Amino acid sequence: MSDFCKVPEKFQWFRDAKYGVFIHWGPYARYERGEQVLFREHLNQREYEENARQWNPKNFDADAWADVFARAGFQYACLTTRHHDGYCLWNTKTTDYNSMVQTAGRDLVREYTEAVRKRGLRVGLYYSWCDWRQPVYYEGPGKNPEGFEKVKRMIWEQLDELMTNYGKIDYLFFDGTWPRYGDEIGTEEIVAHIRTLQPDILINNRLGFRGNQEEIDKFGGLEDEGDFGTPEQNVFPQDRMWESCQTSTWRWWGYTKNERYKSSDEILKLLCESVSKGGNMILNVGPKPDGTLPEEFTERALAVGKWLNTYGEAIYGTDGGDLTEFATCGYQTMKGNNLYLIFSIWNGSPVLRLPDMTSRAAEAVLMGRKERLTVEQKGTTLYIGGLPEDAGEPLFPVIKIQFAERPGTTSWGKERQWQGDPMRIARWARGEETGNF
Repeated sequence: MSDFCKVPEKFQWFRDAKYGVFIHWGPYARYERGEQVLFREHLNQREYEENARQWNPKNFDADAWADVFARAGFQYACLTTRHHDGYCLWNTKTTDYNSMVQTAGRDLVREYTEAVRKRGLRVGLYYSWCDWRQPVYYEGPGKNPEGFEKVKRMIWEQLDELMTNYGKIDYLFFDGTWPRYGDEIGTEEIVAHIRTLQPDILINNRLGFRGNQEEIDKFGGLEDEGDFGTPEQNVFPQDRMWESCQTSTWRWWGYTKNERYKSSDEILKLLCESVSKGGNMILNVGPKPDGTLPEEFTERALAVGKWLNTYGEAIYGTDGGDLTEFATCGYQTMKGNNLYLIFSIWNGSPVLRLPDMTSRAAEAVLMGRKERLTVEQKGTTLYIGGLPEDAGEPLFPVIKIQFAERPGTTSWGKERQWQGDPMRIARWARGEETGNF
């Protein structure tokens, strides 16, 4: 899986990073019912706007956020600068509907970018094409061409500000083109302009190109849009860079009072699944209206961060790994000549059998306990012995196997269970192929 996705050198950081944090935050947090409360509950626009103008996150401390993000093992961060409600978290000259002019009196984007950059995280910004306050956006350019041009001009100017006034921006996440298409908004021209301002920027795929709706729904956009795919709440591999966008809660991205949170195990499972399939994962948090991070998120994120502090070698900078039959135990990743086995299930067996391995293993180590294990090769089957009944790891134990060369696999390992030529299964069923099953 490591060869299917060659990327430009300037984007290699993203492939190596594997794990990012998404931050959905804005005046909608005051309602404590998710980021889409204005639209989903058909609230009065003027009342919502007045509420948004009064939003004042007095306890927001960007350095405290960045400290949690760094300790949690995130390598990049992305903040919603403008969500679908149109409120801007920066000092924009295009509208007074922003956090600097209104009650908050702060350029929240500036505080965020400076803090996460200082802690060594790559800086990402989210921007919504749509604005629920703008009827002309939904009426379309055919009905009000002059009004639609004004909307396009505001989008252009706001993105120009974000790309010019906040230092190097590594990552840009667009969202919300519907019901417009990219050729109506001019997304290609805008992206080209952005690349003149930020030559190394990584841009996602939600650009509104016309195409197969099933592909858009599955991957977040078309495969020829942007630099990477963004499947949402799912893990869908693509033949290019991609990241799985996941909430830390059961449902909402923006802060929701009494929402249920995914456990550390669930978060780690999603991360390992994404990485093992060759992608990244970005985990969302919806900060509270006062600007503090929810305790439930912080607790779970730091637990995963503690795991990454020990086993990050099996995540960061790795390629996807699907060399051997390991689905009953967990996930595989590769880096150089090493294969990492990440156990979501540790069954206590003293011996682990790995079929379809064509490379010879030099050694194997149970990483958390730093215990060397025995390795024995019989044909194309590798046996790892000396496993303890209890791995001594509350989350996912990891075995690192070092080979003399990059680990390889047979056709069975390459094609997996429900793939490839069915005749090989017929030959196996007749007893003509044995030894690896």
